[in-house]
Amino acid sequence: MRSGRAVRYAAVPVAAGLAHIGTAGTWLPGVRRRWFPGLAGQGSPGHIALTFDDGPDPASTPCFLDVLDTLGVRATFFVLGENVVRHPALARELVLRGHEAAVHGWTHSRPWRPAPRRDAEEVRRAADAVGRATGSAPRWYRPPYGILTSGRWAAARRAGLRTVLWTAWGEDWRRDATPESVRTTAAAGLRGGGTLLLHDTDHASAAESWRATLGALPDIVADCRAAGLTVGSLGEHGLTEGGTPGPERVLRAGPVRG
Repeated sequence: MRSGRAVRYAAVPVAAGLAHIGTAGTWLPGVRRRWFPGLAGQGSPGHIALTFDDGPDPASTPCFLDVLDTLGVRATFFVLGENVVRHPALARELVLRGHEAAVHGWTHSRPWRPAPRRDAEEVRRAADAVGRATGSAPRWYRPPYGILTSGRWAAARRAGLRTVLWTAWGEDWRRDATPESVRTTAAAGLRGGGTLLLHDTDHASAAESWRATLGALPDIVADCRAAGLTVGSLGEHGLTEGGTPGPERVLRAGPVRG
């Protein structure tokens, strides 16, 4: 009898852990592209959604805003609540310059243990901080590291946010990232209707890695346009609940600009 109870009691934390982390399987690109295209950020076939994580950062974000102005492109910035309260004027500036401010959480933490109450509070705090700083309520949520636990998923829904991950990235957080590597990696994963993940800061990345992203940005946009694709924010991306599969318009990275 005791052994049976012990097994049942031991199974409770195991089951809770599986429920907590089970949804995080969507971190795998193949899983979400095939089964959850809307969550992956699959939108209008002729469009690419350009997104940046981890800011705002006064040392780097203004550089991205200037380049995006030059390119005539609007993007979605998934910002951290702790950075927004430190730099509210910068968060407001990116919205005034036509971009979207979305929620990336309060801090850039990994969800090692189930904490649904904490998740709900931190997502709500971050959404409130964005709303106060920018004057407009955010629409989108992306969890740090793309780890979508059940608690984070529920927290986003409770805050009225839609969760969007990505279909391609530039691996621009790495210490060895270069404009060439970021551009080539992005092109390898992007197709029509995709969502690209980049970073406008080294807040949770290798020091100064944002410079590689900034250097790659004009050519990434040029590659998209050469493939007949427009580039813009998630709000311009035509996302639906199920997502719309895009055609195989493949990006090909050409020579890097000198």
